[in-house]
Amino acid sequence: MTSNSNVKTLIKILIGTAWIDGKIHPEERRYLHRIAQEKGLANDLEIQPILHELRAVKSEECYQWVKEYLGDRPTSDDCQTLIESISALIYSDGTVATEEAQLLARLQLVDAASETTESLFDKVLAVIRKIYQRGISEL
Repeated sequence: MTSNSNVKTLIKILIGTAWIDGKIHPEERRYLHRIAQEKGLANDLEIQPILHELRAVKSEECYQWVKEYLGDRPTSDDCQTLIESISALIYSDGTVATEEAQLLARLQLVDAASETTESLFDKVLAVIRKIYQRGISEL
């Protein structure tokens, strides 16, 4: 997958994640528009309809994009990048919906499959620390 295609898939995942609890919150909407603009994809024909909420994104579609993004053999770095990107979106509205937490948990399990137990423990603690710090800083 090319880098531009990977970025586009990441934007689609973020939009899908925002939809995963059934609606896009105003803070999430602002965050998504800013990221799409920064990445130069705000006017992309595939991104526009979902970014501007002309159609909803189903959770199955979001999970398919995650599989596409990570590929058959995801590295821990790939998983961490995705977890951090999704975490930033999730915490943009100050709340974490159950569906959003489930997506993060699934990604952490994928990451776990590619690591040894000891390094996995360290990485999980690091992710929890980052998520906690983001949550605290946004209060």
